[in-house]
This record gives sequence, C-alpha cells and structure tokens, in this order.
Amino acid sequence: MRNITARIDKLPSTPMLRKILFLVGIGWMFDAMDQGMVSGVMAAIGKDWALTQTDLGLLGSMGMLGMALGAALSGMAADKWGRRTVVMVTLIIYGVASILSGFATSFIMLLALRFITGFGLGGELPAAAALVSEFSPTKIRGRNVIILESFWAWGWILAALVAYLLIPAYGWRMAFIVGGVPALFAAVLRKAVPESPRFLELKGKHEQAEALVAKMESQAGIVPAVEEIQAEVAPAVPQKRATFADLWQKNYLRRTVVLWVIWFGINFGYYGFVLWTPSLLVAKGFALVKSFEFTLIMCLAQLPGYFSAAVLVEKIGRKKVLAIYFFGTAVAAWFFGHAASTAQVLLYGSLLYFFSLGAWGCVYAYTPEVYPTSLRGTGSGWASAFGRVGAFLAPFVVPVVHRFYGEAGYTYVFILLAAVFTFVAVVVGIFGKETMGKSLEELNE
Repeated sequence: MRNITARIDKLPSTPMLRKILFLVGIGWMFDAMDQGMVSGVMAAIGKDWALTQTDLGLLGSMGMLGMALGAALSGMAADKWGRRTVVMVTLIIYGVASILSGFATSFIMLLALRFITGFGLGGELPAAAALVSEFSPTKIRGRNVIILESFWAWGWILAALVAYLLIPAYGWRMAFIVGGVPALFAAVLRKAVPESPRFLELKGKHEQAEALVAKMESQAGIVPAVEEIQAEVAPAVPQKRATFADLWQKNYLRRTVVLWVIWFGINFGYYGFVLWTPSLLVAKGFALVKSFEFTLIMCLAQLPGYFSAAVLVEKIGRKKVLAIYFFGTAVAAWFFGHAASTAQVLLYGSLLYFFSLGAWGCVYAYTPEVYPTSLRGTGSGWASAFGRVGAFLAPFVVPVVHRFYGEAGYTYVFILLAAVFTFVAVVVGIFGKETMGKSLEELNE
C-alpha cells in the first residue's frame, strides 16, 4: 500500500490524470448545470403554476433532501464497491430524472423527480472528489480537486445562459431536458475512467493497481526501483467495513465535527442565496429577464474564485484559504444585502460568487484528505449529507426571513447568511487541521 502511495506521490501531472480530471469534470459540470437550472426554474415555474414562496422553497429543498440521502449511501457504497462504480451509476440516475422533470404533469410529480435527481447528484460528488484526490500526487492534490470543482462554474454559466435565453422563450421544461441529456452523454464518456489504484490496492487487487501506476510512470518517464514493484505483491490486510460509528472514534472526532460544521455552513449559506437570487432580485424591483442577466454576469466571477483558490491552496494551505474565503464570502454577502444600485448589485454579487465558490473548491479538496482510504468515501459522504441538511433548510428559512422583515427582508436575508459564513470561518481558523504537503496515508497515521 505504501509503495503504491509513494509512487503516485512522486508523479507529475500525467496524461492519464488529466484525462480523468477532464472526464470526471464534464459530469460535474452538468451536475452544476442542473442545480443552476433550479434557480431559474423557481422564478419561472412560480409564475407558470401560481406557486407560493413556501411551494418554491419546497421545490428547492426536495433536491437537497435527495442529495443528503444520496451522499450518505453512496459514500459507504464507494468504500465497498469502488469510486468509479458510484460516479457512473449516480450520474445516470441524475440524468434520467432531470429529463423526466421536464415532463412533469403536476407539482407533486416534479417534487418526486427533483428528489431522485438530487439523490444522483448528491451521490456522485463525494465519490468523484475522492477518486480525483486518490489519483493525484501530494504536491498537486488540492489544486486538482479545486480544478475539478471549477467545472461547477462552467455548469452554472451554462445554466445562466439557458435561463436567460431559453426559459423566457421556451419555458422551464426545456431547461430540465437540456440539462439532463448531456449528463447521460457524460456518463458514457466516464466508462473510460479507471478505478482508484489506492482503492484497488486496499481491496487486494494488486495487479490492477500496479498496471495503472506503471502506466502513469511510463507516461511521466519514471522507472520505479525493483523493490518498489516487488513490494506490491504483499497480501492485503483484511479491512473492516466502514461504518458511520467509525467517524466518531477518538482520533477522527475533531476532524468530523469541523468537517460537518464546514459542510452545513457552506450549504446553508450558498443555497440560501443562489437558489433565491433571481427571485429576490425580482422582488427588489428588477424584471425576471434582467435578474437572469445579473446572475449570468455574477456567475462569471466564479472562475477566478476557483483558480485563485487552486493556486493558494498549495502555497499557504487549506486551513488559511478556507478561513480567508469564508470570511470574504461573509463580507460580500453583507454588502450585497445592502446594495442600493445596479452597479453595487453586480459588484458585490460578483464578489459573493468569487469567494463562495473559491471556498467550495477548497472544501472539496480538504474533505477527502482527513480520512484514510478505507473510510474516505464514508467520511466524505456523511459530511456532504449533513451539509445538505443546511441546503434543505435554507430555501425554507430565506422566504420566512424575507417576509418577516417586509421591505427590509432582502437586507436581513444576507445579514443572516453573512453571520453563517463568519461562524464557519472562525471554526476553521481555530479548529481546522492543515493537510497541505502531506500524503493521504501520512495524514491518517
């Protein structure tokens, strides 16, 4: 096991690794596209079906509930059957359910399909992040996972374009169909993605793990020492099946609590504003088409947010980047809530997307690093699942706060979100564990 790990950590970025990153990222992009669609759909379907704010909150939350269940179950499945299997199956579930959402004949039917869509989406993301993390050498591991997460930005940009160009002309149904069909195509492409060599080695599949690592070494022009290769044939140590209780053992307790706070906070804060931004802007007096236009412009700020975090995470560390970007998100949310002009809405909204998506990228880079290979899928999945509880609650809490404060509701929504992001920044800064520059196995000895 150590020699497979050591050999992976000696590698540069190889063609195989870049191919895996791209193919997994394409699926990630269409996942994001679906989530972005919901934002536009909530504003459009509300008018089409005369839904209340409570109904729209339920629509946003059902997907999150599905994501929570999908993340919890798929994390354990990834530790039992493999990361590759999970990212393939969940993407197909998501794609089919998204297409069927476009043909929903009732609100109840749409809610059920959004739950299934969320199940597939929530199940895929933790397993995909673990797969890329396990293929990546230590020195670029965090950067690679953030680059994977940056595909989310492209998905949101596509979603904003669809919302801006298609929904006003063709309606919300077309948005779901356009989002689901490419996801099935991405699932076909993912057949070319191999299983994680660390997982294969853990399960005693030495020859498959050796073949993958040897191929990457060949691509990099590296010839491993004979003793490194021969050591791989040692019998695997039987592994106990990972369970939820394992996450609360003494040596994992602190990292689990911190991780759950991070995931809950970023989900509550992020989905508190992204799902409602078009609707809140409409309530503030902007036309629906104009709110889509604003959202599209703000989505473009996600890309420099991701790329700056990808650079900094390997220079100053995960802990500092998380704290800085969470606090930056809090400040941006505060000013966005107090924006009094179109220019301020665009400026502070862009900063909000810049910092929040940079934080998201680092969260996905950090999460797989705090657990060993045998527990990585389970730990990542349950952290993501708990986070989706925050995403489930946010669409309900936001309209309640908005209504309670009347004309000032818009401002108080973002004051609440700023407080959540600030709390997470403080927790990470005080209790977070730095993982930069350490191998995955070294972190868990």
